[in-house]
Amino acid sequence: MTSPISDVVLGLPSPLEELADDRARAAGVRLLLKRDDLIHPDLPGNKWRKLKHNLAAAASGGSDTLLTFGGAYSKQILATAAAGHHFGFATIGVVRGEEHLPLNPILGRAAELGMTITYVDRAQYRNRAEPAFLRRLHREFGRFFVIPAGGANPDGVRGCAELPSEITEPYDVVCCSSGTGTTLAGIAAGLPPGREAIGFGALKGDFLAGDVAALQRAYGRTTTNWSIEPEFHFGGFARRTAALDAFVVDFESRHGITLDAVYEAKMMAGIMTLLDRGRWPAGTTLVAVLG
Repeated sequence: MTSPISDVVLGLPSPLEELADDRARAAGVRLLLKRDDLIHPDLPGNKWRKLKHNLAAAASGGSDTLLTFGGAYSKQILATAAAGHHFGFATIGVVRGEEHLPLNPILGRAAELGMTITYVDRAQYRNRAEPAFLRRLHREFGRFFVIPAGGANPDGVRGCAELPSEITEPYDVVCCSSGTGTTLAGIAAGLPPGREAIGFGALKGDFLAGDVAALQRAYGRTTTNWSIEPEFHFGGFARRTAALDAFVVDFESRHGITLDAVYEAKMMAGIMTLLDRGRWPAGTTLVAVLG
C-alpha cells in the first residue's frame, strides 16, 4: 500500500450521536446513531470496514490489482475504486448489465478514480464465483485479488466485527441495514454477551438468514444473537415508494441528516415503525448504524 491507513481514514472510530426524536422518546427508548457515513467521503461506512482486511490480504499476497463485482449503482464498486486510488492498487469493476453512456455518477466517479469497468449479462453475473468464469476474467485481465460483491467474505465479516468495540455508551441492540448480510454477520460476531443485532433487509426474499449464517461459519464464529426484519424493503433492492421518499424528507427536516434510500432509510423507517408498535421495552438503548 502506498499510503498509511491513518492518512486516508480520518474518521475512525466513527462518531456516536444521540438522536433526539419524539418517537423514541414516546417509547421510552434511547436511540443512538453510529455515524459510519462520516468515516471518509470516498470510503464510507461498512464499505471501508469490509474492504480494510481484504486490502491487507491483497497486499500481503503480493497482488497489485483488485477486482470486484456489483450493479450499476454499486457503492462497493465505487469504494473499491477509491481504495485502489488511495492505496496504490489497480482496480477492475465487473458490472451487472449493459453499458450506458454517459456513465451514471457512481460509475463515472469510479472511472475517474482509475477503475477499469467491464460489463457482463445477468446470467454471467449469477455465475461470478464459478471457476470457469473467473478463469475467463484472468485471461482477460491477468492476475488480480477478488473482493466479492458486498465484501461478503471472512475478511469483510472481520472488519464489521470490529464495530461493537467502538460503542462507548451502554446499549442493548445494534441495528444495521442488510444487503449481503456481511455487516450483520460481523456485528453479531463482535457483540459482547447480552447484546443483540438486528438486520433490516433491503431486498425481498427469505435467503438473507442463510447467507448470514454461512458468512459466520466461514468467519469461524457462529452466534445466535441476531435476527432479520424482512418487512421494510419497500418493494425490493433499490426500489422506493412515495412513503419512503416522504420519510427521507421528514427525517432530514427533523435531524439534518440525508438518509440513503437504498439502505439506511429503510432501516430507520423500520426502527420508527417498530418503536410505534412497542417492539422494545422502555429503557432500551438502540444503536443504529448509518453508512
